[in-house]
Amino acid sequence: MKKRTKAVHSGTRRSQYGEVSEAIFLTQGFVYETAEAAEARFLQSGDDEFIYARYGNPTVRMFEERAAALEGTEDGFATASGMAAVNGALTSMLKAGDHVVSSKALFGSCLYILEDILPRYGVDVTFVDGDDLAAWQAALRPDTKAVFFESLSNPTLDVVDIKAVSDLAHAVGATVIVDNVFSTPVFSKAAELGADVIVYSATKHMDGQGRALGGIILGTREFIRKTVEPYLKHTGGAMSPFTAWIMLKGLETMELRVNAQADTALHFAQGLQGHVGLANVIFPHLQDHPAYELSKAQMDKGGTVVALDVKGGQAAAFKVMNKLQIFTISNNLGDAKSIVTHPATTTHQRLSEDQRASLGITPGLLRISIGLEDADDLLEDFQQALNCLD
Repeated sequence: MKKRTKAVHSGTRRSQYGEVSEAIFLTQGFVYETAEAAEARFLQSGDDEFIYARYGNPTVRMFEERAAALEGTEDGFATASGMAAVNGALTSMLKAGDHVVSSKALFGSCLYILEDILPRYGVDVTFVDGDDLAAWQAALRPDTKAVFFESLSNPTLDVVDIKAVSDLAHAVGATVIVDNVFSTPVFSKAAELGADVIVYSATKHMDGQGRALGGIILGTREFIRKTVEPYLKHTGGAMSPFTAWIMLKGLETMELRVNAQADTALHFAQGLQGHVGLANVIFPHLQDHPAYELSKAQMDKGGTVVALDVKGGQAAAFKVMNKLQIFTISNNLGDAKSIVTHPATTTHQRLSEDQRASLGITPGLLRISIGLEDADDLLEDFQQALNCLD
């Protein structure tokens, strides 16, 4: 089956009532016919046997199986948020003394986990420029346990060569963990390019309509059930059944939405190239992007996010944001509504000025998440806002 068909049908579990739309099993626990049956289930649960909603739930299991089918992995574990997925994927497999190599261009909360939390518990973390293969090779050691990177970085849209980094990591026996949110599940080739573990904030394109927080960790059945599940079921990062139902409904339309958003994003980026009010327009499928050829190979389309560097710094960027009529000022992305974010003062504000500069997060940088509005309306709205700088 192609992705669009899998997004509608994979993982479906129907009750005895034969419902068309997936059922929401809003229950925290499950009943056993006998004491012996309870004992047996705790010893080993079958695919359709559940113990407690923190461990698993029929609605959540449908979402996990559907997302895994879309990604091309064996299994998945759904989490309460995208950051619960990142944290769960890393901390479930790491212990004091382990070594991790990570790209330094990351979302602020991802950086917090790798810079602050993991070292607090004795994990050694080395940061590298994600697009520098020589730096990856130099940082990897025989005792490196994992590598972590965003395939398309937030918010500067740097592209990491998934296959090349995976090959280097696998040569020393390290597990490759990829945050693939900006590449989207629709355009993802992470699994076939060598990623062992793929994490998503389901809040973004999977829901895609600004309704609920969620995340998912995808990988081999052994990793998901032997490493991730024991950690998350005991630490409580599981997704709720109602959220899983929302995500299932989002998956049904995700490919249609994301393809439309990516087409608009390219039109929007091309339309703003060369504008006198902009120092730079960053989009992976613009030919002047430093990793244009690589991004074309890794993604069928360039994604739904554009980065714009407004001349005049923060004051000018704020002036443009406040002039926009269609774009919403917020800090989400992948939504049906187009969103503008100023990373330096929001998503990456905890970083020092020097750190932001090293990541390319200038005072004038805006992260633009393209929604489902008319492409020309969005372009005209941004052009009129930029004209206020004349």
